[in-house]
Amino acid sequence: MAGAAEERRLATVVESWQRRPVLIVGDAMLDEWRFAESERLCREAPAPVLTLRRRISAAGGAANTAVNVSALGGRAVLVAPVGADAAGDELHDCLDRAGVWDRTVNQHGRPTPVKRRMLAGNQILLREDSGEPDDALDDDGVARLLTALHCATEELRAASAGQPPTLVVCDYGLGALPRALRAWLVANRDRYATVALDAHDLADWRGLNPTVVTPSFAEATRLLARAAAGFGAGNRTSALGATAGDLHLDPAEPTDGPSEMVVGAAPGGAGERTPGTPHPTSGAPSADRPGPVTGPTGEPTPGEDRVALTGDGLSVTGTGVTVNAVAGEGVDRAVLAESRLAELHAHTGADVVAVTLDTEGAVVGGADGERRRSHSTPVPASHAVGAGDAYLAAMTLALAAEASLPTAAQLAQLAATITVSDTGTCVCRREDLLDALGAGAEETGHSTLVDPDELSALVAEHRRAGRSIVFTNGCFDVLHPGHVRYLTQARALGDLLIVAVNSDGSVRRLKGPDRPVNPVEDRTALLAALECVDHVVVFEEDSPARLIEAVRPDVYVKGGDYPPEMVPEAPLVRRLGGQVRTLGYVPDRSTSAIIDRIRAQSVAPTVSEGTGRPT
Repeated sequence: MAGAAEERRLATVVESWQRRPVLIVGDAMLDEWRFAESERLCREAPAPVLTLRRRISAAGGAANTAVNVSALGGRAVLVAPVGADAAGDELHDCLDRAGVWDRTVNQHGRPTPVKRRMLAGNQILLREDSGEPDDALDDDGVARLLTALHCATEELRAASAGQPPTLVVCDYGLGALPRALRAWLVANRDRYATVALDAHDLADWRGLNPTVVTPSFAEATRLLARAAAGFGAGNRTSALGATAGDLHLDPAEPTDGPSEMVVGAAPGGAGERTPGTPHPTSGAPSADRPGPVTGPTGEPTPGEDRVALTGDGLSVTGTGVTVNAVAGEGVDRAVLAESRLAELHAHTGADVVAVTLDTEGAVVGGADGERRRSHSTPVPASHAVGAGDAYLAAMTLALAAEASLPTAAQLAQLAATITVSDTGTCVCRREDLLDALGAGAEETGHSTLVDPDELSALVAEHRRAGRSIVFTNGCFDVLHPGHVRYLTQARALGDLLIVAVNSDGSVRRLKGPDRPVNPVEDRTALLAALECVDHVVVFEEDSPARLIEAVRPDVYVKGGDYPPEMVPEAPLVRRLGGQVRTLGYVPDRSTSAIIDRIRAQSVAPTVSEGTGRPT
């Protein structure tokens, strides 16, 4: 990561996408994790005997993308078919806990797709999948999904003051996006400002013209192979540098849900390649190189169109796809992907293409030719499930917030990388992303104590970052639990809390000549130490009206049990477009009551020890 200024700049982008409306549509599934112990083999077969110790469920696929959007601070709405079954009920619970607006449509007779993983010692021993592309939606289910799409789009538009929402399409080939839904999304493309597409088969989405596509290396290879096949027979050269005779396309291509971002040995190869090093010579023969050559190669997740890159850079081989891709000796997947970005732009119509390379990071390119290479750290496969969803969510939010291509690529890779620290389905939280940027404790890089003269500029910066501002004021002479609870509740009403404190002279005019008990330096220091307080400012006047006009708070808060209409500053706040809220103090915890008790104890007679007489 760059210096502190760069970290603050990235943190500002993260703040700017707060509550940004995002509609996610596609294949939602349930991830089930079963953690077991094994100490012996069974007698019936050389297989471990497992004792189940723990089971957890998580949202998967499009549902996990929605969870990541919500966790990163966006306003996520999910439209997807979900079975009317126990797995569907668990998925609804996962969405509710994550704060996703659940607009899924129950489909009777069509099961919720589930991926069940059995682990022992954090090693995945097996995975059982349910839910197939053959489980097609009936006509009624398609009609209800189209209605849900329209309603969710209008709901988000209304929630964002008429601004068009962002759309994320997650098509993993499990049947949630039949032809009618794809046609509707293409026809209604102009209803969405930013459109992100993550699809196993990008060719199904011609005409969508997305803002960004995020294919894996396998998916990008498959799209280019099909495009090359479209050039026809004969000896004409395709965009890949191959002739039609070099291509073999198998229409029956397996799908495996979202990419799990794993690197291993290629089919026919031996051993593993260290990520970041050039690919050694491959053992995959070709028509112009019939002799066998030994050595391992890299590949994405097994089952996702097993793609292997040969060491001499001359061919890319996958299940049902063979393409001669003249790219030079010793080329790796990143170099090959970067050399084909222009074709990917042309065939997808996307402004941004991000080819993900599992634990080798990603290659990102803009339509104007700008390139960005990001890197990641190899992790066990059980740690990386859903990391692509975190990448997609952060990339989409950054582009929707009008971040530059390098910034969006950097934040997306960081979001994916910091989620892979443990076994389970990856979710990146906004707080974790800010902590990784060194902005968790003091997100804006500004001091908590600020001068009134610099307040306007500071507030303007917060506004540009899309933050909502809560403002309150008071003497805070003797800080007590009532104050702490009140300020904590106030902070929960927005993105940051500004506390204005009466100066010593102002307190004397309001409370009498014997107040304040504590000078303003002590009072502000204690307030600034509270986690819920973002900025503290001192004002000399008896009324905070001048500061309210400078801050123009979204929410103005006062303590007390009276209605907001009785707050003297209420007309001013409302005229400036803000809300007024009143929050009650903790009973018997007022500053005056505490001072009275202290004074009563200080004047009470004391008894001399041993005499029983007052002194």
